[in-house]
Amino acid sequence: MDSINIAHLKDELGTLIDRLEAGEAVQITRNGQPFARVTPEAPPLPRRKPIDVDALEALAKSLPYDPTSARDLVRQMRDDSRY
Repeated sequence: MDSINIAHLKDELGTLIDRLEAGEAVQITRNGQPFARVTPEAPPLPRRKPIDVDALEALAKSLPYDPTSARDLVRQMRDDSRY
């Protein structure tokens, strides 16, 4: 990561923007000390596919029903394994 002195930032704003567009992060310094870091915006996340409700319902109906409560399942897991 390269750096730009804050005193020269106004003169080099076009260069800074070009570097950000290229994906580069730039550190801004004041009196030789790091002052701020400018990073390019992350690309947007891809859109998710809509949920197929009919397929989800079909899957839920195809799974076997287990009347055991969550409390009993946790108790069974604790009893089966040693701490």
